[in-house]
Amino acid sequence: MSTSYLTHATLVLPDRLLDDSALLIEDGHIVAIEPDAAQVPSRANVIDLRGHTVMPGLIDVHCDAIEKEVEPRAGVLFPLDFAVAQVDRRNAAAGITTPYHALSFASNQFGVRNNDTAATLVRTVAAFNDHALVDNRIHCRYEVTDPAAVPVLEALMEEGVVDLLSVMDHSPGQGQFKTVEAYLAYMMGNHGMTREEAADAVAKKQAELDGAPERVNRLLARARQHGIPTASHDDDSPERIAAMHALGVRMSEFPINVETARAATDVALPTILGAPNVLRGKSQSGSMRALDAILAGVAGILCSDYQPSTLIAAAFAAARLAEMPLYEALRLATSNPADACGLTDRGRLRPGARADVIAVSTVAGQPLVTHTWSAGRLVFAAGYPNTRIDADRDHPHDRARQPAPQAAIA
Repeated sequence: MSTSYLTHATLVLPDRLLDDSALLIEDGHIVAIEPDAAQVPSRANVIDLRGHTVMPGLIDVHCDAIEKEVEPRAGVLFPLDFAVAQVDRRNAAAGITTPYHALSFASNQFGVRNNDTAATLVRTVAAFNDHALVDNRIHCRYEVTDPAAVPVLEALMEEGVVDLLSVMDHSPGQGQFKTVEAYLAYMMGNHGMTREEAADAVAKKQAELDGAPERVNRLLARARQHGIPTASHDDDSPERIAAMHALGVRMSEFPINVETARAATDVALPTILGAPNVLRGKSQSGSMRALDAILAGVAGILCSDYQPSTLIAAAFAAARLAEMPLYEALRLATSNPADACGLTDRGRLRPGARADVIAVSTVAGQPLVTHTWSAGRLVFAAGYPNTRIDADRDHPHDRARQPAPQAAIA
């Protein structure tokens, strides 16, 4: 049985910070906040985290970085098991203890975004989880213009390897690609297509829109049967939100303007916004700034989108730029996504919760993860110069310390 006693840290609770506080982890769970001395076993591994901020592990509902691990350059694919192991390590270092790997199902369009490759990658992630550092989950993204993906996704749902399903329409003229030219530029720039190849892709997408509503209804109904959370992607109007809400969708990914984000919030659909957007101060596709949604009170969740390291940085940046308490900004990457995805065992520092915990220190002005515990296991640790990280120091003193009474955790 593994026991860790984290001392002298600032703890981030759902509604406040506790300075110079302590946290006890045992057998994969949080046992107590500010435990009594008698609660700390003599065998506990005591880690002095003076100067560090300790918070719940991050929950990332959308990140397609795994696709770049598989295909770092157009047409260059690495072995899938190798790629899965590498992205698992990246998430541990980024403090993301529950990543939802976003994989697109878009027929034989290009590279890893291919039904057969994506399905094999889903199963590879599931097979690796017995060896993983973090709790890897799968977010399947269904491109509505692809009839061939429907039976593939239904089979994966039957196998129990789909944890989140989103529906997306990347046809030009709406959503992310407001014009045909924007779509052409994306396909040429991101996927190495010639203009002629990109134009062919436009024509194919437009032709395959026929029958899309029926396919979407079919997949969303199947997801409900299996208790799988669902999301819509690039919602571009209150009318689109109303339509998705009527279909039972539970989240709105990357709404393109504040009006749409507000419409989603009004019907209790958490909005999902990109952490890179917060750091860069703009959207890559010309949609709204994520910060504007945060300032307007219509931001529900932050995700890393395509870069895991941005999630912790964006949460701290949101607190600073929006002048909001740190505990409130961190909800965007902890308790809010946990609630949206039905993860009742994590997302908050509270007794009884799964011990997904991270420690963060400010290094050269940046908030960087120094420790990551996943279900109580220390899966990542980094010792930055001039940053205090003491293990098993002053153990008798810490055990004899008389803390404040145990906090009531929301």
